[in-house]
Amino acid sequence: MTFSLRNLATAVMAAAGTLALTACQPGGDATALTEELKRLELRIDQLEQRLSGSGNEGGSGEEDPTVPAGAIQSLTFRMGTEDDRLRVYWADGSTSDLPCTKEQAVWACG
Repeated sequence: MTFSLRNLATAVMAAAGTLALTACQPGGDATALTEELKRLELRIDQLEQRLSGSGNEGGSGEEDPTVPAGAIQSLTFRMGTEDDRLRVYWADGSTSDLPCTKEQAVWACG
């Protein structure tokens, strides 16, 4: 999928306009608007990374589409079950599961 700067700018302006109109309505929930704005900013970061080709800092030259842009909100580690795993909760609300194995008293996930 090819993105252009013009399409990105149009999407950003449309989202900003929608948020501005919603914020002016009586009874608007400021917290919900703030969360929506954060999600839009994360999505813009993802699109900018795709446009610039700098989405992968590992040096392989390929962007991993399964890794969202933005910060990690929390981690959980499950062990002693059939599906030992590390789950990453991203700031945009998505999750990633990394399978884990124990070798010589050391856990390795990835």
